Amino acid sequence: MAKTQSNYRDRVDTGLQEPRQYNVIFYNDDFTPMDFVVMVLKVVFRKSQDDAQALMMKVHKEGKAVAGTYSLDIAASKANKATRMAKQEDYPLKISVEQV
Repeated sequence: MAKTQSNYRDRVDTGLQEPRQYNVIFYNDDFTPMDFVVMVLKVVFRKSQDDAQALMMKVHKEGKAVAGTYSLDIAASKANKATRMAKQEDYPLKISVEQV
């Protein structure tokens, strides 16, 4: 009798875990223009025009919203870039990074 071959490999526990995920959260304020928030979401977070506008409105109406979920390095990098862009324009845009 011929030995049959398997089309899959047995899973081996390597002890490795998926990296933790972090949300980048935008907070509403009364000073940062909506158009600026949309631009940041498009440039830094690569959102489409429609997605960026919808997310900006969620921030405006609900007080905060998640712009994206990433590994810690990427989340911190995107949050820092967006914050620097706001500071260059003298806007108090508040962004935080929180573990999911």
